[in-house]
Amino acid sequence: MQRISKLIYNEILGAKKILLVSHQNPDGDALGSLSSFSYFLKNLGKPHNVYCLTPAPPKLLALPHLVSVNNDNSVWQENDGHDLIIVLDSGDLRYAGVNELINNLKHDFKIINIDHHVSNINFGHHNLVIPSASSTTEVLYYFFRHNNINIDRNIALSLLTGLITDTDNFTNGATTSSALKIASDLIHRGANFNSIKAWFLQDKTIPKLKVWGAVLSRLNKNEEHDIVYTFIKQQDLRENGVDEAEVEGIANFMNNLGDGRASLILKELGDNNTKGSFRTTRDDIDVSAWAKALGGGGHKKAAGFTVEGGIDKTLEMMWRVVAESEKKE
Repeated sequence: MQRISKLIYNEILGAKKILLVSHQNPDGDALGSLSSFSYFLKNLGKPHNVYCLTPAPPKLLALPHLVSVNNDNSVWQENDGHDLIIVLDSGDLRYAGVNELINNLKHDFKIINIDHHVSNINFGHHNLVIPSASSTTEVLYYFFRHNNINIDRNIALSLLTGLITDTDNFTNGATTSSALKIASDLIHRGANFNSIKAWFLQDKTIPKLKVWGAVLSRLNKNEEHDIVYTFIKQQDLRENGVDEAEVEGIANFMNNLGDGRASLILKELGDNNTKGSFRTTRDDIDVSAWAKALGGGGHKKAAGFTVEGGIDKTLEMMWRVVAESEKKE
């Protein structure tokens, strides 16, 4: 890990212009990773752009330490080009939504892949991937420390945002002794834990809780496979004036269930696609394998996928995938 960290640092020093990319529909870990790396490059004096295919959720934009992200594809066609592309928090280029954009580039460039997903396919020229890490910001913390890079207040705030997001405020299975030690060091370096925690926990509005109520009222259990599931309709969001990003926390909340070996929440998307999010707290269940079979990926205890079709069709596909995996056990 230290050797790869130093190789990546040397690539950065030699680069003329850098493009930072995260996965689409960015969460706190993706934006925390982009922001911490952007601050690092600014301190280094390196010209760079920060790109994501889709806009950041409004509630994340309210955090002043997170940098603005460009969603305009024209950034890929700049005359001077980017000779180094650093992809953060994405298991593959398709998940980041940039595989076609990269394939269309005509100039020479290298790709750096920094991530923590167990499903990462190591698509970069250099790959710093640590599946045991709680978050990509934890991986970046190691990168900064291995290269003796100063972690100033803005970098610390950004890194802590990712840690809090992906550990569900240090309550889910991604919470490790390393994650807690790193959080302590980041607070010592100036990150305000209480301000980020307040953003993360105290963000429930009446319309949002009404959507939560509708979703929780649909809780059901597939007795054959011992999986608890529910779903979000587009109508739920429209009737309450709630953005899709504002209900992301329901999947993690379902980890509080004492019933079922895993949980699943499905979300109708506006283009006749359905997004699924798996969660489990059990060590003998690997939900990333189910998600991967459906074209997605993630971690052993938290994973997701997006498929074409409605809720009923997606459930049928999902039960087939789980049944196949059970035959192999």
